[in-house]
Amino acid sequence: MTNYKKKLIIGSRASQLAMAQTNDFINKLLKAYPDMEREAIEIKTIKTSGDLNQTSRLDQMGGKGLFAKEIEKEILDGTIDVGVHSMKDMPAIENEDLMIGCWLEREDYRDCLLSISSSSLTDLKSKAVVGTSSIRRRSQILNLRNDLCIKSLRGNVDTRIKKLNDNFFDAIILSVAGLQRLSLTHLIRNTFDEDEILPAACQGAVGIQMLSSNRDLKLFLGTLNHSQTETKCRTERSVLRKINANCNSPIGLLVTIENDQIILRCDIFNHNGDKIFTACLEDHIAQSEKLGQVMSNNILSSLGQELIDNLDVLKNDFDYTPS
Repeated sequence: MTNYKKKLIIGSRASQLAMAQTNDFINKLLKAYPDMEREAIEIKTIKTSGDLNQTSRLDQMGGKGLFAKEIEKEILDGTIDVGVHSMKDMPAIENEDLMIGCWLEREDYRDCLLSISSSSLTDLKSKAVVGTSSIRRRSQILNLRNDLCIKSLRGNVDTRIKKLNDNFFDAIILSVAGLQRLSLTHLIRNTFDEDEILPAACQGAVGIQMLSSNRDLKLFLGTLNHSQTETKCRTERSVLRKINANCNSPIGLLVTIENDQIILRCDIFNHNGDKIFTACLEDHIAQSEKLGQVMSNNILSSLGQELIDNLDVLKNDFDYTPS
């Protein structure tokens, strides 16, 4: 199948990172279908709730789907054909009328530190100010160093970097994947390994969302699907879904695949930075669904649903100053 139809309309957020992800998708599409013309593809930029409110804390705005629901509505309304999403921002419970038509190959899933003055988290002086908007990263930083100050940092990647350069922060934490897509990896001072900071589920992965009922479009996009990324990310998301957690929760989840073995790691923290659950499970890759179920059951039996539910919203001030 060369052309899905006369024009493919793609919905995307307007940020530089979102547009970089969208253009990566378009480049892959044109490579897969070399006789498809670029003029047959239209990008429609969409402002999401998360874009419109750049000051409030994400957990207090509802958290789930703040960077996705307006794009999803346009797919459902038929004004766009597909939406481009950073999958770590997507609610774990999906709208049954929508599906991920293809998963693009995952970029580097790790977190990294940017700083003007220090080369690592260890080198930061006591009470140095670290910026992030993530409850997960906040807890993980406190777990590593509870003598640092943490301040909320919202905005696009370029906004966050500008605030660092303007000395509002001594360091900020970002994803390596985002900096890769923006050709800004030269700004990275230190990349955290999985034992230091386990990433959010699906960090570094981009999904192309579409109507579940559109079989022709599913076949068209299927050529681009990266099956190993899909297996990893669906397993990570299955854990979040089964324990009723989301991207606000202080939970690190990572699937890696080595030969025919799938390895699933999970770290869960409380809001004080204490690690309250950690586990690593391994099985044959064909057992990925079972592996996610076993991890979910282990989490629920260890912590209980009520405790997990309470992790979604930080009741304390996001900003932290050591006593």
